Amino acid sequence: MIVPDEVQHSAEKRVEANGIELVYDTFGDAADPPVLLIMGLGAQMIAWHDDFCSRLAGRGSYVIRYDNRDVGLSTKMSGMPDVLIMLQSYLVRQVPNVDVPYTLADMADDAAGLLSALSIASAHVAGISLGGTIAQHLALRHPRRVRSLTLISTTSGNLELPLPDMAALNALLAPPAEDREARITQSVETNRLLSGDLPFDEEEARAESARGYDRSFYPEGVTRQLAALLSSPWYAELPGLNVPTLVIHGEKDPLFPLPHGENLAATIPGARLHVVAGGGHNFPRPAWPELVAAIAQHIRAAERATA
Repeated sequence: MIVPDEVQHSAEKRVEANGIELVYDTFGDAADPPVLLIMGLGAQMIAWHDDFCSRLAGRGSYVIRYDNRDVGLSTKMSGMPDVLIMLQSYLVRQVPNVDVPYTLADMADDAAGLLSALSIASAHVAGISLGGTIAQHLALRHPRRVRSLTLISTTSGNLELPLPDMAALNALLAPPAEDREARITQSVETNRLLSGDLPFDEEEARAESARGYDRSFYPEGVTRQLAALLSSPWYAELPGLNVPTLVIHGEKDPLFPLPHGENLAATIPGARLHVVAGGGHNFPRPAWPELVAAIAQHIRAAERATA
């Protein structure tokens, strides 16, 4: 296996895709099977840590990560939906009837457009949280573009599943602190809360939060991304998926409790469930070897099945 320091890492680049601009970078050898990483709500592509991406590339994958629309250095959108009404509908298990600037389908089309811009016909796709819902839409809307799915800390969209822990939800949706240091501290404490019982390195979390803040601080995009999630029902379509699927879920995920992962794996035909003992919604460094091994094994199996 290649060690992370030996993995080639490209500079960030910008391409046009689906009518907007997306910023991306890559890890590894372009001759290896491509894997597209899709990040979650309000999180930049660098939340897929460089070391995590290098480890995955070292297992024989060409890793592509990118900033979703409305976050990081990709195109920022406009319009501000009434997210309070949307959250109220969600908490009573209803799909809100509210106009939104864009939907999960639009974000999935962004991902497909990025693959097209990179001349990649199909890729293995891994998404975490909101990124996992985008990945599902990508597979539903563009099935030939997806070789396999890895769905991490996410949901099937079934409105009957347990609601989030309110302390975790409130922390995630709290108004951002006004100055840099306070915002970094706020982010660290939220990440701590979302990490379950896994060891949490506060110093590393602070450094990564500072890196993200300095690269791009844009809380308006979080509201629009959340509106896309809350307004996009898709659960009924999942039994029609025909793609090798791995569901990775933390045993103690406070945002999407474990029944979300269990339901997702039970709903997608042939999907496998991998539960991370003590895992929360986010996965700090001690969990990376387990996650990388599971994803790499899943990719290898999907590649063998189509060889």
